[in-house]
Amino acid sequence: MPRAEGKGRQSKYSQILVHVFDQHYRPGTKVVAFARTEFVAAAAALGIDLPKNLGDVLYSFRYRRPLPAEIASRAPEGMVWIIVGVGDAVYEFRAVADQPLTPNRHLRAIKIPDSTPGIIAQHALGSEQALLAKVRYNRLIDLFTGIVCHSLQNHLRTKVPGLGQIETDEVYLGVDKSGTQYVIPVEAKGGTDRLSVVQMNQDLALAAHRFPALECRLVGAQFADEDIYLFLFAEAAQGGSVEVLAEGRYRLVPPDSISALELRSYRIPAPPFAATHG
Repeated sequence: MPRAEGKGRQSKYSQILVHVFDQHYRPGTKVVAFARTEFVAAAAALGIDLPKNLGDVLYSFRYRRPLPAEIASRAPEGMVWIIVGVGDAVYEFRAVADQPLTPNRHLRAIKIPDSTPGIIAQHALGSEQALLAKVRYNRLIDLFTGIVCHSLQNHLRTKVPGLGQIETDEVYLGVDKSGTQYVIPVEAKGGTDRLSVVQMNQDLALAAHRFPALECRLVGAQFADEDIYLFLFAEAAQGGSVEVLAEGRYRLVPPDSISALELRSYRIPAPPFAATHG
């Protein structure tokens, strides 16, 4: 009999994922491997219809919503489960240090004259695309990192050994005053979507595979409180997770709405971090 979690697609997704997790989990383990093809047998065992898009089951829990409580509650103390790809249609639940990638709402908002073309702001489709456009037209990656950046491609899809196919929201290339060149993968989230350790790790793997000669600066962008939060991430020392090296909060406003007092407050110099980390 299926679990009593209510009706709807997400309930089916939860039931299938929990069933597969149960087949492999052992108390105390930190890695639970499984294949996407197991969803077929799980749906049959639970007596529910098989989702038309098996990949969406994983995408939902990797990027959009928390794992079912039946899975989350069995993470080791101080850790959380993430789902990582380890090959074509092969995945692992992996326990990593619990570090929510959420904006610090106590951070001061820095007002930036909004350079987004009016026609773009009027017709932007979807919160993620709107966020990427605002970041691009206002050169926020340059401001945040201290690197002169250029957008190479958005929604870059490629295969990475050991991970299979991955997608990055946007990739920038840049150079700093010393001549050091960088690759800057950017993940963007708006609405109820949230930045994910999984995506950060995938972007690190992408940079190492496709741009091995360039320094990697990993950036996340999040719409929140009508502001744009930018994060600079690095791989954590223990592996499998990421650390926040820097965070900025930017508010795009009409140029005449920035007061003289606010302008003076921005004159306190902040050390660049473009070439000081990594």
